Amino acid sequence: MSFSIFLCAQEEDSAALISEVKIDAYKKPTSYISSTKSASVISPNLLKLNTAERLLESINQIAGSRMEERSPGSYRIAVRGSSLRSPFGVRNVKVYLDDFILSDASGNTYFNVISPELINRIEIYKGPESGDFGAVTGGTLLLKTRNSENLSAHIAVGSYGTFNQSVDFSRQFGKHFFQLFQNYYQTDSYRDQSAVQRKEIFLKDEFHYAKSASLKAMILLADLAYETPGGLTLEQMQADRKQGRPATKTLPGAVEQSAGIRNKMILAGLSHDLKITKHFSHFLLVQGSYVDFENPFITNFENRFENNYALRTHLNYQQTWNNFDAEWRAGFEGGTNDISIRNFDNNKGIQGDPQNFDHLKNNSGFFFLSQKLNWQEKLFSDISVSLNSNSYQWENLFPVSQSGNVRFKDQFLPNFGLTYLIAKDFSVRGKIGKGNSAPTNEEIRSSTQQFNVNLVPEYGWNKEIGLRKQFGSAVFAEATYFDFRLKDAIVRRQNESGAEFFVNQGSTVQKGLEVLLESKFFVVNTAFFNGFKARFSGSFYRFKFEDYRQDENDFSGNDLTGVPATTLNSLVNFVFFKNLSVDYSHFYTSKMPLNDSNSVWSDSSLIGSLQLRYPVFVEKTKLYLQFQIQNLYNSEYVLGYDINAFGNRFYNPAAKRNFHFGLRAEF
Repeated sequence: MSFSIFLCAQEEDSAALISEVKIDAYKKPTSYISSTKSASVISPNLLKLNTAERLLESINQIAGSRMEERSPGSYRIAVRGSSLRSPFGVRNVKVYLDDFILSDASGNTYFNVISPELINRIEIYKGPESGDFGAVTGGTLLLKTRNSENLSAHIAVGSYGTFNQSVDFSRQFGKHFFQLFQNYYQTDSYRDQSAVQRKEIFLKDEFHYAKSASLKAMILLADLAYETPGGLTLEQMQADRKQGRPATKTLPGAVEQSAGIRNKMILAGLSHDLKITKHFSHFLLVQGSYVDFENPFITNFENRFENNYALRTHLNYQQTWNNFDAEWRAGFEGGTNDISIRNFDNNKGIQGDPQNFDHLKNNSGFFFLSQKLNWQEKLFSDISVSLNSNSYQWENLFPVSQSGNVRFKDQFLPNFGLTYLIAKDFSVRGKIGKGNSAPTNEEIRSSTQQFNVNLVPEYGWNKEIGLRKQFGSAVFAEATYFDFRLKDAIVRRQNESGAEFFVNQGSTVQKGLEVLLESKFFVVNTAFFNGFKARFSGSFYRFKFEDYRQDENDFSGNDLTGVPATTLNSLVNFVFFKNLSVDYSHFYTSKMPLNDSNSVWSDSSLIGSLQLRYPVFVEKTKLYLQFQIQNLYNSEYVLGYDINAFGNRFYNPAAKRNFHFGLRAEF
């Protein structure tokens, strides 16, 4: 009976192949194998790989997606190399949480406020999508919360003083589907000055008040505080991997200045779905958020207060003929981001005398049209276009008073995708689209405390082809080749004090091959060994600066900074003794250049992870014992480099072998 229960729990995300999964694509559902998009799905099976503080292990199992950890709490996400301009956080990648928009109007996303345990599924769309998702050149992430009833509690402890606790309650009450999620997490972490504490509450109510209409309400309350140890030189890392950035003759160190981030965020919104007639439907979303952000840094103490508002609406029309299905969508998404920024002296973690007070307001939006066609379940097309606008107003308040306005040229971004099913289990697809990405607020007004009004959006065309093939009901294989040409690339720089700034530098050529091979869950009926599922993915990139000059130096032809040429990822799920589940995963990353001149390169790394889960049944309660070993081979490696760092402070050492033990109760 226990084995039957286990297989039932595994059925959706382990026994089924990804080709059989439906993707939402923001309310444009389709089967994976017939989708025109370069999409990947992170199922609950992959999400189990994560520890409580991060989504890194599951995201890094996806070819073309890479999550990096500079220090616990400080993450960045790259989709096809898009972290070139991200010192931390998420830029140039759009992020949605259910119906709602997690990214602000400038394109910045506080991804680290989200507890991994809140997320039940992730869809990743690689490359520009323009029409439906707006102006990005990297990609789009759709984070999905739970949509089925559940009552569970989780508690875990681990190395370096790690403690995690969460409660998830999801229940249908008449016409309401209600979810309450709460999480508390803390750790001292591996390095000095790298402790993390996160508190989070999430409330959701889906009210299906009529057969053809529903109203969804959501509120997210997050309180995140994490210390930032700073980057080290190679010599400093070799001397002591655990130390924070040490003091110099002219600047204090990270520990002395209590360097860190404190981010309190409230996000709330309402969305409404209405089926007007048999053919017409309408969607409307309104939301707002407030952010209280503090950043004691080596040279200053920054306060930011942000108000964000967003609107999304679209009208849909669907029509079906004998052999032809069609859907049209017309809509608008827009937002405003209003920030007050105040910088003070940092007196060992205490706010001192004022340095600069500024104000910045960013407005962005796009009108979009899309058409989705299905002919005889053989030929599928997805055509979209968007008209994107972005502008900002800046103002110096102290010590000088001046202001200005910048409006970027409106961008007309087309996107066209086509998929043909050669057989019901074999598809070939092609895609071409244009992307555009305006500088974010933290790039316009970076930590140098100066407005860079000369910074312009980067843009480019992406072309790709792909094959998807299912072999019987046992194995699924996918391969995608893309060619992306980026112009006016935004590149990160750092001055001698560690403050960052950004410049537009020439163009890049980004070519790559991404592959996926996945099996279903194979059942083996023996007393000792009961089944397995395997997954392998890889990215093979040739990313180059095409036209890139810095002062007197010509870096044209150099490899793109911070992007590994090869990443290989694998996961094997085993079941022993009909109850013991074992996840054995690997992540290989090749060497990569750490500066634009390609004079310094990282080492390659191979990191292993092992997780064991064992269920214990106590009457109607299921108790899952969890034990995880991270960095199984005790490797010395770095999970996130500071590219183009002044003084060669590139290195943020990751933890060596560490352990996590947890207990999850499902009632």
